[in-house]
Amino acid sequence: MVNSQVGGGVASAPRSCAGCGGKIADRFLLFSMERYWHTRCLNCSCCHAHLGDIGTTCYSKGGMILCRSDYIRLFGHSGACSTCGQSIPANEMVMRAQGNVYHLKCFTCATCRNRLVPGDHFHYVNGTIFCEHDRPGGALLSSHLPPLQSNPVLSDQKVKEGPGP
Repeated sequence: MVNSQVGGGVASAPRSCAGCGGKIADRFLLFSMERYWHTRCLNCSCCHAHLGDIGTTCYSKGGMILCRSDYIRLFGHSGACSTCGQSIPANEMVMRAQGNVYHLKCFTCATCRNRLVPGDHFHYVNGTIFCEHDRPGGALLSSHLPPLQSNPVLSDQKVKEGPGP
């Protein structure tokens, strides 16, 4: 959504509002979804908030124009945590590893249960997360099991944090 000022020394034909169909003679207009709008006419289909007043982003889905809050409320649950299985709202920060998504509180070492944070090194073995200290292999090697270095599913990762799914 772009908030534009009409004029600026350049003569232009009046534009029609996609909301009310009237000519836009106001000082400011909005451009969204390839159409022009009066600032008072671009409203959320659910809460009727004036979208130009509450931010620079709006969403369109299923023929509705939505503010961020209503979009997330209606369509936001887009994934489940790989540890606890609970849904993750689209506006929640998450941790990602090997294509899986985790709540921040669920991204923990399987051995010591310490939470891993961005920048921490971790190891992902057969779908299980281990911190650098509890990396499988050190104790296992001394107990005469085959070395994990030959195991192709062992990966050394660095934690990355990002927005929800």
